[in-house]
Amino acid sequence: MAKILAFAGSTRAESFNKKLVAIAAEGARAAGAKVTVIDLRDFPMPIFDQDDEAANGKPEFARSLKALMTEHDGFLIACPEYNSSITAVLKNAIDWVSRPDEGDAPGGIAAFHRKVITLMSASPGALGGLRGLVHVRSIFGNLGCIVLPDQVAVPAAYEAFGKDGTLVDEKRQKAIERLGATLAEMTAKLRTT
Repeated sequence: MAKILAFAGSTRAESFNKKLVAIAAEGARAAGAKVTVIDLRDFPMPIFDQDDEAANGKPEFARSLKALMTEHDGFLIACPEYNSSITAVLKNAIDWVSRPDEGDAPGGIAAFHRKVITLMSASPGALGGLRGLVHVRSIFGNLGCIVLPDQVAVPAAYEAFGKDGTLVDEKRQKAIERLGATLAEMTAKLRTT
């Protein structure tokens, strides 16, 4: 059974991307994956500063997030777009988790190496966060992740979700569920190779 970690690159309580990743997580569960959904709000970390790290070590929440990411096979990530790029909270989490710990393989980034990732986004804008996904895809690719080519960007997010958190457009709802299912299937296949 594939183990998938699902989260949004947002801390806002009513984040469209938190709603989006919940839909994809259900798709992954339906395909047989064990899915853990987390909220980055539960992992508060200072802005990465190498001098602070040298003086005080890695923050406890960075350690616990790294452990969670390391023990999962793949990630479902819904990425808000801030000023055409990645959010600060998501980039900061990546920066802290990528820092080596004693006992890590030389040059290895255990939390990211060969992890299978599916990306998605929702945004009030006309492109649905698509420009930010380009940056996120590049970052994870450079960290040794396998970023699947399928992604969905949901535009006009203020109108896209119903009161129950599902997408108003049934085809788009199914597309997001399929993203989760595809990640579960691909991750399970890659685990056996």
